[in-house]
Amino acid sequence: MKTDFFKYQAQTTPHPLAMEISHAEGSYIYDTNNKAYLDFVAGVSACSLGHKHPKVVTAIKEQVDKYLHVMVYGEYIQKPAVELTKLIAKHLPQPLESTYLTNSGTEAIEGALKLARRYTGRSEIIAAKKAYHGNTMGALSVMGYEERKQPFRPLIPDVRFVTFNNQEELKKITHKTAAVILETIQGGAGFIEPTNNYLQQVQKRCNEVGAVFILDEIQPGIGRTGTLFGFENYNCTPDVVVTGKGLGGGLPIGAFTASKEMMDCLKDNPKLGHITTFGGNPVIASAALATLKEITSTNLISETLQKESLVREHLQHPLIKEIRGKGLMLAAILPSADIANQVILQCQEEGLILFWLLFEPCAIRITPPLNISDKELITGCNIIKKVLTNLEQT
Repeated sequence: MKTDFFKYQAQTTPHPLAMEISHAEGSYIYDTNNKAYLDFVAGVSACSLGHKHPKVVTAIKEQVDKYLHVMVYGEYIQKPAVELTKLIAKHLPQPLESTYLTNSGTEAIEGALKLARRYTGRSEIIAAKKAYHGNTMGALSVMGYEERKQPFRPLIPDVRFVTFNNQEELKKITHKTAAVILETIQGGAGFIEPTNNYLQQVQKRCNEVGAVFILDEIQPGIGRTGTLFGFENYNCTPDVVVTGKGLGGGLPIGAFTASKEMMDCLKDNPKLGHITTFGGNPVIASAALATLKEITSTNLISETLQKESLVREHLQHPLIKEIRGKGLMLAAILPSADIANQVILQCQEEGLILFWLLFEPCAIRITPPLNISDKELITGCNIIKKVLTNLEQT
């Protein structure tokens, strides 16, 4: 299998972890030798309810027995997609009530950017330095990391960048600006939270000049930061909110939500202004609906803050400089990239899955399932400390 993996499946890095997976359940992934690995990554924040959650699995099986794909998005009335978009609207502030479902977060970013240009009639997009919004050409264009963009230029024009949390640079948002797109918490940059009402000030400036304020909630959204949507922590309401990852319960999904007035721009002049074949797929929408119902009808959201406190309490070590982030979107910052690499690789040998962040080489990602137990969290923290102590002594 490993030989075929390297021969036939396109690779994303020179050295993938290449663990051969047998099965996964709860907070654990098992390899083909039946070794259990405690999952502190959750598919990079995608598996909100862990692996093979019974309510998600049941929803998938029930829908599979009814119908799979029947028509391109938006033409037929399919109950799972309607119920999902209705539930999303229920939990968002007005006027965020109309949701377009896509196949991934990056596709939702593309749709949000198109929507902003169509709605305003303007072209300029303002994004943040060290931002990550996905890897398609539009999303890549608003990535704030030139090293990753340069090989694929030319990208879409009229994109400018500001420094996250720098309110002095908000004057760059003008009447020429179609949209400002930001991550609620910067992910690839190292889980950087907004400070000093930064997002609130961005919203105010966008309102002043008529620009669309887009927040990327693909990582911080769906309960990961102690509220259902991360922006609820920071006294602001975007014009467009983009979700993905954790919404799907382990299946591929993206969504962007705006006012009905704004979203209606995509259905005419031209018709089919944004289209997708498989967006809103009934099986995936069923999984997402089950996931969202479970997260919003239990104590999982409030418990993320208690679990954050538990991690901060039990993950104290001289080599950990700080722990950034909120809820169960955390990053432990180590003294060097080399130490971070060794911790991630050695923890895997010890049965704990960690991962890297895109632009912060000294960070290790800690984004476990929201329903991970306190005991499992402490176990994982102890493995990290054990590996750090061994590294400290060598």
